Amino acid sequence: MEAAGRVLVYGGRGALGSQCVRYLKSRDWWVASIDLAENEDASASVVVRVTDSFPEHAEQVTAEVGKLLGEEKVDAILCVAGGWAGGSAKAKSLYKNCDLMWKQSVWTSTISSHLATKHLKEGGLLTLTGAQAALSGTPGMIGYGMAKGAVHQLCQSLAGPSSGLPSGSAAVAILPVTLDTPANRKSMPDADFSSWTPLEFIAETFYDWITGKNRPNSGSLIQMVTTEGKTELVAAAHL
Repeated sequence: MEAAGRVLVYGGRGALGSQCVRYLKSRDWWVASIDLAENEDASASVVVRVTDSFPEHAEQVTAEVGKLLGEEKVDAILCVAGGWAGGSAKAKSLYKNCDLMWKQSVWTSTISSHLATKHLKEGGLLTLTGAQAALSGTPGMIGYGMAKGAVHQLCQSLAGPSSGLPSGSAAVAILPVTLDTPANRKSMPDADFSSWTPLEFIAETFYDWITGKNRPNSGSLIQMVTTEGKTELVAAAHL
């Protein structure tokens, strides 16, 4: 049976990435995962090597995806890789955490953007993962705020006419507050989970956007605001 559509999920082994893979597969889509380990639920996996050299890392991922896809184009690239680390400018862990945040958010978003110029269909969708917190200062999480701020800027740059993205395609960043993941529940057991955004909601939203339903304009920064279990999509003012 022919797949209903084709999607790359960068960060396909993480909590949100795994949810996206399962959701799209349940709708008979072909879904490839890009991550540090294989996702057995995916139609295919690109396993990324750990390296401290961005060009080396990026070239490996780009070559592996090129080998996997050949001339085939995809309907969407969902970059849901990322992570969190705290620390002020005074923190001993500042350099280490900034490096980690850059690798998890900026490297992956940059690679996803380049992959989109090569493998995304005309009219396709690229999503990036920013953070609502990075719309303003983040003194207690310097590295995280800088990295997510860079993702917001990248998203807006990609909306420009000479960005290199295919004709009619859109780059949209989601800006969640807190995702409802097992790891977050474990690390913050006393938090108000009803204000956390369910992963299922994000996967469903991506599906809508990929299929052309309520898709925001390219360059949009879409805040995901959850209150008492209900999530609203709120466009942020541009930088």
